[in-house]
Order: sequence, then structure tokens, then C-alpha cells
Amino acid sequence: MNRAYHLCMHSFSLTDDERAIYEWQLWVQGFGEAGQLRLKQATVLITRCGGVGGTLAYYLAAAGVGRLVLAHAGELRSSDLNRQLLMSHAGLGKSRAEQAADRLRAFNPHVEVVPIAENISLDNAERLVAMADLVASCAPLFPERLHLNRYAVAQGKPLVDCAMYEMEAQLTTVMPGRGPCLSCLYPSEPTAWQRQFPVFGAVAGTVGSLGAMEAIKVLAGLGEPLVGRMLLCDLATMAFRTMQLRRDPACAVCAGVQSASRAP
Repeated sequence: MNRAYHLCMHSFSLTDDERAIYEWQLWVQGFGEAGQLRLKQATVLITRCGGVGGTLAYYLAAAGVGRLVLAHAGELRSSDLNRQLLMSHAGLGKSRAEQAADRLRAFNPHVEVVPIAENISLDNAERLVAMADLVASCAPLFPERLHLNRYAVAQGKPLVDCAMYEMEAQLTTVMPGRGPCLSCLYPSEPTAWQRQFPVFGAVAGTVGSLGAMEAIKVLAGLGEPLVGRMLLCDLATMAFRTMQLRRDPACAVCAGVQSASRAP
């Protein structure tokens, strides 16, 4: 039996060790071993893997998503350490993507982690989205989010979009052809968006955890994802609400796109 065939067959079953690790989540109604196998067979692109994306990646690794692609350029700075929990003081000045990958591999050796020391751009978005079954957008820069949205829609890939500012967070899920995309909501880059902004790590971690649960739901066919809805969180008052979203029939990205979103 060759190695490629063995790896392929391995992905269609759970090992005894995996059953032991994921035992408690296998009890979740509507999930079970079939849902766990769908996670194991899935690849998620996470960009970036800082305060929001790092938490999201951590919980996807904990849940047993089989392959995580981490896109994040640059080296760790002291100002990252209040929220980027996959990093450490010993890693200052070193690659964030590599540190995050090492931490996730140590945490769950059953998960394949692919670090890519790049931030999303028009030049690489199509290639990186093509590597995944689902995209988790956690980028602080709006052009990155719009590039991801464009190619997720073009390739029929679900996209979970996570954002935060100060004490507020928001989350929505794009399923091409089944609801609005980000360009329906933001036809152009918001002029007030900033690269640096006030942030508590706990706020970033909150939306990252919620984003991880959205990704798990989409991949496993569980619950009701936030398609056509946006979750708005004000952690200053602990007020949570959902807002209905409308698809723009004239959207430059998703107009005319038929339902093509797929998960493993």
C-alpha cells in the first residue's frame, strides 16, 4: 500500500486516539462521528492569525479540523502580546506565522498546519483561497477582507468574516449564492477604517471563538450559520443582537452567482 493511498484512507476514519480526544464533542446532537470526519477532511484558510485569527485557529485545532493554512506576514512585536495568544515573549522578532504553526502542532499533532508568511493581497488571494474549503477572514485591513470575499465568491467557498474595534465585535458568514457577500455591504473600502485601533485581547478572543464556531457549523452542517445576518456584540454592555442583511442585486462581486458554496 503506497503512502498517498494510506493517507487518503486514513482521512475517512477516526483513530482511537482521535475518538478519545474529541469524545465530548461527539456527544453534541446532530454532530457525532460523521460531523467529526467532515472536520477532519476539511482545510481552513485563516488570515490573519493574531488576536482574532489566532483564537479562531486555536479552537479549530481543538475541534480537529484536519488542515489549517495560516497566512500572516511579519515578526512578533511587544505590542502584539496583549492578544496574540499563540505567540510568546521568547518569539519577539521572529515569524508570527511560524510561531503560531508550532504552537498549534504541539497542541494537536493530528492537525496539519501550513504557515504562509504573507498577508492577503490582490496578487495572492486567488491562490490562497483555492487551498481551502472555507475561509476565515480576520484581517485588520479592509482591502484584504474584500480580496478574500471576491475570490471566495468566485470559487464558491464559504467565508466567515470576523471584525472588532475597541469593545465591539461583529461576525457574518458569506455563502455564495445563498445570501449577501461583503461587497453587498461595503461596495468600496470604508474611509474611516484604520490599521491600528484600541483592542483588548478578550474582545479579539470573543469574536475569534464565535468565528470558530461558525466555521465548525458550516463544515459539519450543524445549526444555522449567520448567512444573511450579522451578529453585533457590544462587550461594554454585554449586548448581543443580530441584524438582517440584504443581497445587492447589482453587487459587482456576487450579482448573478448561483448557490455554489460547498463544505467537505
